[in-house]
This record gives sequence, C-alpha cells and structure tokens, in this order.
Amino acid sequence: MRTRFAPSPTGPLHLGHAYSALLAEGMARAAGGAFLMRIEDIDSTRSRAHWEAQIYDDLRWLGLKWDEAPMRQSDRLPAYEAALDALWARELIYPCHCTRRDIQAAASAPQEGTEPAYGPDGLVYPGTCRHLLAPGYGATPRPRGAALRLDIARALDEIGADLWFEETGAGPDGDTGRIALSHDQLLRQVGDVVLSRRDFPGSYHLSVVLDDAAQAITHVVRGRDLFEATAIHVVLQRVLGLWTPVYHHHELIRDEEGKRLAKRDDARAIATYRAEGASPEDIRRMVGRE
Repeated sequence: MRTRFAPSPTGPLHLGHAYSALLAEGMARAAGGAFLMRIEDIDSTRSRAHWEAQIYDDLRWLGLKWDEAPMRQSDRLPAYEAALDALWARELIYPCHCTRRDIQAAASAPQEGTEPAYGPDGLVYPGTCRHLLAPGYGATPRPRGAALRLDIARALDEIGADLWFEETGAGPDGDTGRIALSHDQLLRQVGDVVLSRRDFPGSYHLSVVLDDAAQAITHVVRGRDLFEATAIHVVLQRVLGLWTPVYHHHELIRDEEGKRLAKRDDARAIATYRAEGASPEDIRRMVGRE
C-alpha cells in the first residue's frame, strides 16, 4: 500500500488536513506500506514558500514521517506538457475561449425545458467550442495560452466499456464498494472539463492523475468533497493508460455550525493550536486519530 498527503501551500494547515494526513499515514503503516508527500503548487498566484515550510513543520510536529522525498507539482511541468501533447494528437482535447460568463449564459439558455446541470467543476460545459476545429487538427501544433478541454464523448468512445472504481471509504450519499460510472452519467454530469488552464499547462484533474501514477499511489485517501471528481480521474486514467488506484474518501472535519473547515479559518489552524500550547496528542484526539 502506498498512500499520500497532497496539500496546497496557499495557507495554513487546519484540523481537516491533520485528519486526512494522519488517516493516510495510519492506513499505510497498518499495511506495512509507504506514506508519501506531494505539494500541489500549481496555483502560482497563491502558493507561497513560507506556507510550504509551515506544512512540513506542522506535519513533523504531529509525528508524521514520509518515506520518500516530497514531490512538487511545479517540478512536473514536462510531464503535464507531454500528456497534453498526446491527448491533442488523438484529438481528445480542444481549445476553449469561453469565459465563465459565456458558459453561464449558454447553460442558462432555454433548452427544451431542461435545467442547467452541475458537476464536479460547477456548471457542466455546454460544448460551445467543441466543434470549431476540423477533423485532423491533432496533426497541427498544440496551441499555447488557451484553455484546453477534454472531449469526454470522444474519450468514452475510445474507452468503450463502462467504467468503475473501488471505494473503501464512502461518498456523500454513503456510496461504497464498486462504484459504476455509466457513459450517460459522465456525459450529463461531468462534461468537457478543463485539463489545461490559460496560464498553466495542466489542471488539478490532469496533474493529480499523472502525479498519483508517478508516485505509484495504490490508495488515494482524501475528503468526501472530492468524491465526484473521481469520475473525471478514472476517465483520464483509462485514456492515458494508467492504473486506477483504490479510493478512500473520508468524512470532513467541520466547525460547530457544520461548515467544512477552510484555510482561511485560522482559528482551526494547526499553527494556532500549537501557539496556544496544544500538544500533538491534543490534535490527534480532536480529530479522532489518537
């Protein structure tokens, strides 16, 4: 078993991060496996070196140890570029110039009385730019400086059979075990997601799939808020010829009002508790990982 903890250095770690990291390490240790670290710093506008240093410091203070040198996404740009080139050559991605306002307007337009669909990335893209290029465009150079979307219908045609993944935790509705992903569900509820942003050769979906494969992660341990995104990741794993890990989505740590913790909630930051005199055992007890 190989698990990982993959925070973004855009703010302080909070109790929810502590729970996820402790759970991932605990699962790996119980199975005699390895626990790895990854720094997801693709958001260059918000990522900061001091937050990355704080992440390592807080995790070491909690008693966590990782078994290999941490991976940093900002060092992985050539891998993302290569994957995008391969998908472009197969005409599985296409450039999109729509703004959020464009997407909102197109999705809200009357379409036989149907309501706009929402998926893991918000409004499901209505496909405005999907057919602007003529067949054979994959033989031309991939454009730079444009957002690139996955043509999920073409991807599913290549894959053929319906998809599934193994869930050992539980989704928001208690889904566990073998989770089936039908083509119809993926077309209606996921759509053509962005795989490359205008300012970065990749997106969360593309980078997390490639990075999990590069680190040979066997069990992805993460919060239930990412359960729906797993459908995208399974599709990408299949079209890129990668192994699909086992997924373990866990409950989210919430505040007294039932809201999930966020990095802006400094009152629940591990560093705040440390400054107030809490011990690592106190934090473990607070998140139920004694």
